[in-house]
Amino acid sequence: FYDARLDDYVLATGQKCPLANVWGFVDGTARRICRPTHGQRLFFSGHKRFHAIKFQSIVTPDGMLAHFFGPVEGSRHDAAMLRMSGLMAQLQQHLHTPTGAPYVLYGDPAYPLRAHLQCPFRGAVLTVHQQQFNTAMSQVRQSVEWGFQKLLYLFPFVDFSKNLKILLQPVSVYLAVGGLLTNCHTALYGSETGTYFDVQPPSLEQYLQ
Repeated sequence: FYDARLDDYVLATGQKCPLANVWGFVDGTARRICRPTHGQRLFFSGHKRFHAIKFQSIVTPDGMLAHFFGPVEGSRHDAAMLRMSGLMAQLQQHLHTPTGAPYVLYGDPAYPLRAHLQCPFRGAVLTVHQQQFNTAMSQVRQSVEWGFQKLLYLFPFVDFSKNLKILLQPVSVYLAVGGLLTNCHTALYGSETGTYFDVQPPSLEQYLQ
């Protein structure tokens, strides 16, 4: 059903941001885990300064988690996780407008710039226009954080790191099921993201087809 809703997503984001053809927002999230007895360096995130597993997600303007990839080790960079997911190849093959222009995702500066993936302007010296663009897109991109915050609000167990023991429990399954059930909740009751963009989610029946 996501393909059928792409134009609705693009129309909704176009009301909020200066970038055309944006259908969703991609982000990597690190979920803290209990320090493992083996492979500590592999799971340690130097950026976050704790042991973690990471996931990649896409949040669409109706508040749905349209893509959920992982887990990967906490030491992995978001750009490496993007390569591992194979997401860009899928977008390049399938997501184009009727005129051939790409439907695009928007991500943070950790991601590479691609036809189907746009990012903020980078550099020590930016023009006023570039700074304004980055500020406007940063405000809109917060919707990705709302999506994962909702998952943690509904299922706080997956945010209790001392009980998330990667070698003893199916921690990644907890998070994946949490994502699925969060989408079901959004389909039934809506979300902060959908309210912000004024886009209704699919029905529960549509989502589970």
